[in-house]
Amino acid sequence: MQGFTKLVASAGALALAIGLAAATAPAAVSADGQAAQAANLSTTQGGKQTYIVLYKGNGVADKSLSAVRSAGGTVVQAYPQIGVAIVTSDRAGFDAALRGADPAVQGAASTAGFGVAVEAGKDGTNEAAVEPGTPGVPAPGEDSLGGLQWDMNQIQAPAARAINGGSRSVVVGDIDTGLDYNHPDLAPNVDFSKSVSCVGGVPNTSPTAWMDDNGHGTHTAGTIAAAKNGIGMVGVAPNVKIAGIKAGNADGLFFPEAVVCAFMWAGTQGIQVTNNSYFADPWLFNCKNDPVQRVIWEAERRAIRFAQQSGTTVVAAEGNQADDLAHPTQDATSPDDTTPVIRDITNACAVIPTEVPGVIGVTASGNKGFKSFFSNYGSGAADVMAPGGDSVLQVTAAAPNGRVLSTYPASLLTTTCLPTRRVVDASGATYCYLQGTSMASPHVAGVAALIVSTGVSNPGTVAARITGTADPVACPPDTSIYSFYPALDNGAPQVCKGGAGYNNFSGHGQLNALRAIGG
Repeated sequence: MQGFTKLVASAGALALAIGLAAATAPAAVSADGQAAQAANLSTTQGGKQTYIVLYKGNGVADKSLSAVRSAGGTVVQAYPQIGVAIVTSDRAGFDAALRGADPAVQGAASTAGFGVAVEAGKDGTNEAAVEPGTPGVPAPGEDSLGGLQWDMNQIQAPAARAINGGSRSVVVGDIDTGLDYNHPDLAPNVDFSKSVSCVGGVPNTSPTAWMDDNGHGTHTAGTIAAAKNGIGMVGVAPNVKIAGIKAGNADGLFFPEAVVCAFMWAGTQGIQVTNNSYFADPWLFNCKNDPVQRVIWEAERRAIRFAQQSGTTVVAAEGNQADDLAHPTQDATSPDDTTPVIRDITNACAVIPTEVPGVIGVTASGNKGFKSFFSNYGSGAADVMAPGGDSVLQVTAAAPNGRVLSTYPASLLTTTCLPTRRVVDASGATYCYLQGTSMASPHVAGVAALIVSTGVSNPGTVAARITGTADPVACPPDTSIYSFYPALDNGAPQVCKGGAGYNNFSGHGQLNALRAIGG
């Protein structure tokens, strides 16, 4: 699953491309891990399987690593801060053998079927706490494509950055498919020292490793932090630094070992905000009452919590299935890498990372200001709404194709961006129109970066500022406008519940960058 980009079709046969639903370093890579890294480890290689091993305590003892080897495994990476190890093995029944050999093991699960499409203990109690940074500085005015950025106007981003365009001491980690660090609208803001590839579960800081080979990561990065440099577009926070944290491969598959690695990297590197525009593939819903899937859920939850406790605000897209995440009943999307089968699900099943506690969940809106036809929603899951586009219900003069414009790799423009959605600036810089909750989430991540630039760093306080300053949005008076597009998985009609102060479509309301920074 390419993050939240998906070709979808409604009952009316409408086919639409939705935009892809001083710190300490991570634990040192073992000799085994270095060998695996050199071999460019993938989830399956030469008969090997990759496993996430979850330990009962927040630690990984030397004897436990020895037990892994005795059971026929190779340690790729250990995260003692959260009690998780990434392991490979070609031994049949390795997971059962390891559980039998080591009583400290809570669970071990092969990740081959758990691509992500995205308790801190004594070593994770704010060891990478964010230090006070330099104040943000204004970034007024527009660049050459400013007239096409309806999304920024909708959240008052130009007015906000005229007061505070962000601080150079603030870094946003875009956990995605990497980013094109050569793009002229991103190059001024790329933080090479904090960018990394986590594909395979082992941090690799070589720029060639985290270069975007999909396009999605470059698009989300531009919305967050495209520079105010006279060309192209301007991001929500054009003065902050952006780190590419590549967790998704060229096919847009985000495997659990990569996601765990990405959040551990963010937490240990002092990255103040992360954007996450992906969900677990091939399983759209990860069911915690399944012993295997529960291991994946818990490992990722621990990694996310580690990042949060280290000072990282985590923002995530809700997804594009038009589904009520508070009342899921059926998953007809999974496994989306082979042949989907229908399975009944309950609230014991959740979308990662948007439904992990403490994560800011973002639904999408179009240019008319109400929920996009494709956006997931749900009481408790939806925190705030931001522009993600809507090419059906919310086409306007300002948004003639309904989609959101952002940076795109020149090398991919003619292959993965449709001709009618391509834009080339007079300078030659390349851009593409996409829609999806993937496009909504980075708006919120950008505003979070502006808030951190004002001196507010606690993730809970940042989240409260975002939701507390949002513009209330009432439920649409007539939800029959969504009747052509029921939930993709269970066919249920989209139903909005709640008042203007909070409802399951828009959460606390439409993101407002100006109010969020106190303007």
